[in-house]
Amino acid sequence: MALWLMKSEPESYGWANLVRDGGTEWDGVRNPTARIHLRAMKVGDEAFLYHSMSDKAVVGIMRITREAQPDAKDPNWVSVRVEPARALARPVTLAEIKAEPALAQMELIRQSRLSVAPVREDEWAMVLEMASG
Repeated sequence: MALWLMKSEPESYGWANLVRDGGTEWDGVRNPTARIHLRAMKVGDEAFLYHSMSDKAVVGIMRITREAQPDAKDPNWVSVRVEPARALARPVTLAEIKAEPALAQMELIRQSRLSVAPVREDEWAMVLEMASG
């Protein structure tokens, strides 16, 4: 199972929307590197949902339920289907992530504008530990 981080502006579509809807099509991604990551996702992979812009925090975990297919809005791009897996015990802010030396190489920091990025197992574990208290 691979691990990912996917960003969304909570004012557009956030954790509460995902839980309410029970899942969604993750579409509208228009970055070549992010497209590569979406194409690499497999059913059962998990992804942190990161609220960008206002919150700037990892807030929950999503599960990939359908692999990449052409984006209905533009077939040159792709989308995946996701569902909520579980909320974090507490959000982990970008400031906390940046302050943690073990997360210095996390793609969220290294490529801050990338909306879909892989997460290494040790980074995943550290964010979960930070969320637990």
